[in-house]
Amino acid sequence: MRNRYLDLLRFLAILRVVTYHVTGYASLTLVFPAMAVMFALAGSLMAASLDRTGMPAIGRRLRRLLPSLWVLAAVFVPAMLLTGLPFSPKVLLWLLPIGDPPANYWGGLALSPIWYLRDYLWFVLASPLALWLFRRAPLPTLAAPYALLAAIEFGILLDPPTVLREFGLYFGAWLLGFAHHDGLLRRMRTRVLLPLAAAVGTAGLAWIVTHPGPRGYDINDIPLGNALWATAFILVAIGRAPTGAAWVDRVPVLGRAVTVVNRRALTIYLWHMPFVVALTPLVGLVGWSPTDPVGLWLRVGLVFALVGVVTLLVGWVEDVAARRTPELVPGKPRRSVADRAADAPASPAPAGAAGGLVGAGARVPAPRRRPEPSADRAAQPDRAPE
Repeated sequence: MRNRYLDLLRFLAILRVVTYHVTGYASLTLVFPAMAVMFALAGSLMAASLDRTGMPAIGRRLRRLLPSLWVLAAVFVPAMLLTGLPFSPKVLLWLLPIGDPPANYWGGLALSPIWYLRDYLWFVLASPLALWLFRRAPLPTLAAPYALLAAIEFGILLDPPTVLREFGLYFGAWLLGFAHHDGLLRRMRTRVLLPLAAAVGTAGLAWIVTHPGPRGYDINDIPLGNALWATAFILVAIGRAPTGAAWVDRVPVLGRAVTVVNRRALTIYLWHMPFVVALTPLVGLVGWSPTDPVGLWLRVGLVFALVGVVTLLVGWVEDVAARRTPELVPGKPRRSVADRAADAPASPAPAGAAGGLVGAGARVPAPRRRPEPSADRAAQPDRAPE
């Protein structure tokens, strides 16, 4: 049984990411640190997969992750090669992005969200060892990414590789997903969890306020503040997650939307940024500036509409990758057995049951009576079908 509260969190995270990329509102990153929340939810799912199937869980995760990327690459890589991207062996990173795949001048921005898949891939590969360590020494393992990030931010570790920096920034959220799956956050007393979240969140906000980035208080430019603030958010939002949110499905439109976005999260995430990049200059052609409220929210609506169209066209790839029956729009309510039985054609009425079918005075033959089973046969159990 899926936890609809966690589905709702993922739904809000995806909507926040798309809206932020269109509007650029830095406040959205503070109100809802969506990327860290997505990594925490993914970490919880990864721990569950490892417990269920062991090492084959890595292959299953990659199988569900990569096909949607390949569809995107099949469209954009040839276009980039035709518009200035040099062909080199690094182009193969579009098949398995363990590093940043190459892009040309326009593809670098339109396809910038690929970093999430790169980090996700590394976190999946690291998860068997990380989960083993986490269950033997949870606090030191959880503290390690934050210590790594602090060493980078304070200049102790100079010029680290990009992937190492991302481990410091987001792997702590992934490990909090482990803690959620194992029930550690749920078992933590509220009088401990809430003060801890308040202390970590206050430290994060203090760092953000005193270390603004080029876009002000956008936490994407402030790694240490991002990690601390997101940790506080996860401790509360996921650490005190209810076991469900049945009210979501009591509003049919909301319930269906939550299901669709969860089933198509990767497609929406991968395809929204090309539309953001393409629509920005087009809206300017009709006389609206990028900061004009009308033009801004027109772009938001158009991006969501175009993402909806492309999701209809290629979103079913996620079903194939997950070995589900492909659907154009997932989440169609399943009819109950009672509903199907109610729609089934009624059996013909027995002769004579309706007036006029048997003439007045006509004899209706009595039904033949089945012979009673013998005592020997009655004592034998029915034979199970082979």
